[in-house]
Amino acid sequence: MQVRWLLPVGAGMATVAQVAHAVQYMTVEQAQRAAFAQATQFVPVAVDIDTAVLAAPVGWKPLIWRVRNGDAAAGWFFEDAVIGKSELITYSLALDASGKIVALEVLDYRESHGGEVRLAAWRKQFMGKTMADPVALDRDIRNISGATLSCRHLTEGVHRLLQLYAQVLVAKP
Repeated sequence: MQVRWLLPVGAGMATVAQVAHAVQYMTVEQAQRAAFAQATQFVPVAVDIDTAVLAAPVGWKPLIWRVRNGDAAAGWFFEDAVIGKSELITYSLALDASGKIVALEVLDYRESHGGEVRLAAWRKQFMGKTMADPVALDRDIRNISGATLSCRHLTEGVHRLLQLYAQVLVAKP
């Protein structure tokens, strides 16, 4: 009888495993209602996006809704995703009818570190910002130590959506 021992590579040595945590904090519908409690309609909008003009990744396609309150335009709602360190962060952004940020929510967070970007104190920095504001990390948006890539990429994503609003959606009836 022959006995074979199978040992994992690095047996006897300390091994480190990175554990990812996928957490859904909010659904799109919950985020829409939180941002626009009085809205009567969320109308999906299809737009052609020139990713080169917006300095966006090829194939970037955020989901967009026109928000209505009766016959009046109430604003815009976006669902988008950015890479944190190595996993996607799905978030929503709500703009009022004049293009000011009224809500930023982290919907799904899949990284093992950096989840502080979902805390209200950090997201609050974006409130009231428009395309006229820099919306840049370490300029008007502060960084969180240990969550630098999540902060950077989420800030860049918000800035890109503000550009999309200003360059494509403002003229849309």
